[in-house]
Amino acid sequence: MIRRSALLAALLLAGCTLPGKRAPAPDAAAVAPPPAWRTALGPGAPIRADWWQGFGDPQLTALVERALANNVDVLTAAARVEEARAAEALARAQLLPQIGGTVPETQGQTLTAFGTTSRAIGAQPGVTASYDLDLFGRLRQASRAARAQLLATEAARDTVRLATAAAAASGYITLRALDQRLAISQATLAARQDALRIARRRFEAGYSSRLEYRQAQGEYAATQQLVPAAQLAITRQENALSLLTGDTPRDIARGLALDRIAAPAIPDGLPADLLRRRPDLYQAEQTLVAADRTLDSQRAAMLPNLSLTGSAGLVLSTALAQPQAIFSLGASILAPLFDGGRLRAQERAATARRDQAAFAYRRTALTAFREVEDALAGVRRTREQARALEDQVAAVRGALRNATNRYRAGYSGYLEQLDAQRNLLTAELALVQTESDRLTAHVALYQAMGGGWSPGEVQAVTERR
Repeated sequence: MIRRSALLAALLLAGCTLPGKRAPAPDAAAVAPPPAWRTALGPGAPIRADWWQGFGDPQLTALVERALANNVDVLTAAARVEEARAAEALARAQLLPQIGGTVPETQGQTLTAFGTTSRAIGAQPGVTASYDLDLFGRLRQASRAARAQLLATEAARDTVRLATAAAAASGYITLRALDQRLAISQATLAARQDALRIARRRFEAGYSSRLEYRQAQGEYAATQQLVPAAQLAITRQENALSLLTGDTPRDIARGLALDRIAAPAIPDGLPADLLRRRPDLYQAEQTLVAADRTLDSQRAAMLPNLSLTGSAGLVLSTALAQPQAIFSLGASILAPLFDGGRLRAQERAATARRDQAAFAYRRTALTAFREVEDALAGVRRTREQARALEDQVAAVRGALRNATNRYRAGYSGYLEQLDAQRNLLTAELALVQTESDRLTAHVALYQAMGGGWSPGEVQAVTERR
């Protein structure tokens, strides 16, 4: 058996060079949040893995599940996982011996002592085997790199699934908000139509000027154009959701109204370690691992490679009285002597890719912290904004009733009622948008936190701290 140290010494004497000192990974590979970042768990329901059910709308749940089952991007990501799984199996197969069989047949003529010829038919069935000893771990590191790449591809698939679920949930919320905008526009249009009728009667009776009548006509037309605009937006949103679920354009089933969709409870704090469950962060981590293993494999390619080959078989022929057994066994050493700097350049390229993966991991981690903070702020601030808008709508609605009564009794002009109608329409549309933003902020929070976790997972991470 050839000793590794003796082999290295012999190859060094022959002129082979070993790779230099490996460049360390950049410090960007390690990213830690601030010490006080989201460490204490407060009251509130923990986030669930099936977070979309927390909104309490069965149609929203059905839409998300349909998107996860039929979305084209999700299916494509699953196919990429199968490709990565095959690549990982191929890398593992390189570590095993390669065995093959041959059955060549030969035909010829032989000349006898009496000058006659006879045909001789022969065959040499046999088995060949080859095995790479992989002294310096080139194949092992390549197999580990393929395994890490498989894990990264699976995480990429989970990232696509999470983004698809979030897009379906937020798209449904947007659709219900558009339905609410359409209902408000239609109700306002009915009120403007009634105001236009009263203005026309007052103008015809001589109780008001033509100006008031023209103003009522203009406001009615301005409100009338809001209806087809809302209907167009609804159609486009339904088409977008149909594409998301892998269907042709169709009507989307509705469930609860926008103001009845529940906002799931959010814990006051979550351990920062839970962010490691984000699929994009895990993908970046495994991509870094794969790049590091590829660097090790590339460095091992600069070292000698020892391969064993062998074959065995039988010689069968009509010219032989008995079959003859044959076999061979050998070893070969392949070492780079001069390659024009190709291996060195490949090593530097692998080192640069490893560093790029480390910086990408840092960027993904910092982005995760930012997205969680943005989503938490969005949930909190939109809730405060919605409460203020609810008070505004109630106040403006009361002002409109007073202005309408005064106008019909002849105590005030139409302009006072018109201003109250405009203010109410603006406040109602703003409230619908804020309610939509508030629910969408919950969706963004679940997406930022990797899709949520069960209570047991939250407790397990907390206990490890």
